[in-house]
Amino acid sequence: VQLVESGGGLVQPGGSLRLSCIASGFTLSTYDLSWYRQAPGKEREWVATITAFRPFTTYADSVKGRFAISRDNFKNTGYLQMNNLKFEDTAVYYCKAYNSWGQGTQVTVSA
Repeated sequence: VQLVESGGGLVQPGGSLRLSCIASGFTLSTYDLSWYRQAPGKEREWVATITAFRPFTTYADSVKGRFAISRDNFKNTGYLQMNNLKFEDTAVYYCKAYNSWGQGTQVTVSA
C-alpha cells in the first residue's frame, strides 16, 4: 500500500497548483481520500475530503471556494486543485487514504 504525492512547487500569490496523489496496492475509489497540510511550526491540519461513494466533498473553511478535491478512478489517483493561493497556504501537503499517508509535497507561496 503506497501513496505518492506530486505537483508541489513555488508559486506567487494568486497562482494555482494541482497536487496529485497516486495510489498503489489498493483501489483508491473504495476509500475516502483526504488532503492535509502542515506548515512550519504548526500541527498538521485537515484540508479536504472526498468520500468513496456518491462522492461527497468537504473543505476546511480556510480553503473553501479556492481548493477543489477530486479523483480519477481509472488512474487510481486523487487530486487537489489549488487556486488563488495565499502566503498562508505554504505547507507540506499530504494525502491520506486506507489509513496510509503519502510522503508529502512542498507548496511554497511567495512573491
